[in-house]
Amino acid sequence: MKITDIETFAVAPRWLFCRIATDEGIVGWGEPIVEGRAETVRAAVHELADYLIGQDPLRIEDHWQVLSKGGFYRGGPVLSSALAGLDQALWDIAGQAYDAPVHALLGGPVRDRVRMYTWIGGDEPAEIGEAVAEKISQGFTAVKMNGCAVMSRLATVRETDAMLARLQAAREALGPDRDVAVDFHGRVSTANARRVLPLLEPFHPLFIEEPVLPEHAGKLAAIVAASSTPIAMGERCYHRSEFAGPLQAGVSVVQPDISHAGGISEVRRVAALAEIYDAVLAPHCPLGPIALAASLQVAFATPNFLIQEQSLGIHYNVGNDLLDYLIDPSVFQFFDGYVQRPMAPGLGIQVDEAAVRRADETGHQWRSPVWRHSDGSFAEW
Repeated sequence: MKITDIETFAVAPRWLFCRIATDEGIVGWGEPIVEGRAETVRAAVHELADYLIGQDPLRIEDHWQVLSKGGFYRGGPVLSSALAGLDQALWDIAGQAYDAPVHALLGGPVRDRVRMYTWIGGDEPAEIGEAVAEKISQGFTAVKMNGCAVMSRLATVRETDAMLARLQAAREALGPDRDVAVDFHGRVSTANARRVLPLLEPFHPLFIEEPVLPEHAGKLAAIVAASSTPIAMGERCYHRSEFAGPLQAGVSVVQPDISHAGGISEVRRVAALAEIYDAVLAPHCPLGPIALAASLQVAFATPNFLIQEQSLGIHYNVGNDLLDYLIDPSVFQFFDGYVQRPMAPGLGIQVDEAAVRRADETGHQWRSPVWRHSDGSFAEW
């Protein structure tokens, strides 16, 4: 079997898909994307495709080594995300070639269902309570919320109180048997994190995500020591080597993104590294259906897996959502907050190619918003 063609498709709301075709008629799909940089990643995918055309798609590990190291300059979000999508598509082909789901090729399932969480929005406590109640009615047992919007470099009392009020509203709506994770998106400084994180402990967050920016990972040991709540990070890390320092600092939850961190091949290695440190895997995935399908294949084969993010109904997905690009959307049906193990070959989904090609005719130009502090200076989004 040989690879004959590699195509890319920019599809709303902010995704990029790739399609690898073979001379035996087997087609694999992947999702290589850096949100807000779709065209840049698209160009990188086609540069890497030059090597893959004519190759045996089943030599996945050899291709990963060549594509990640063969250009001399390595890593970074663009190259790692381009590689990630191609890697997903190669695993999809392999599963179909061997008539097995990818998790079977990764050593077989270690669980029968995977717990999912969903996002909630809301600026005021009452809105948070309503959002949580809606997700509970949909069967979810875990939600994630932003810890804050723009926050001063050293938070005021009012900012801190508003953050606590929102989290308290979520905890009261969830009750004692459900979970809330808190995402700070790198919006707080190290000093701020050490001050506010202990205040969250009474609300028992499942984890606190990215309290500081990844470039301040050297401060994580102090942040871990400041709070008993598990600290999570990793959505902006692109190689297993970038997780070593945070794990040594005591991070409890690693969150590589399967569309950014080198695909299925690398994310499973990150999970194995985390297991050495008694840390768990909770893959980042506010993306499209292919990324979610690939994440779930890893989740079912990973012993130290915790919970899976997914983006159905998230505010980014206005106008188009995950299920719009699938022939059979029932594969992502959630029961009591869980998804059942997919049994179909490959990634376990059937991409609606006609819908993807129609969407690519329009494409998208999604960009991250730019936030500013009250004095007009740049603020982290």
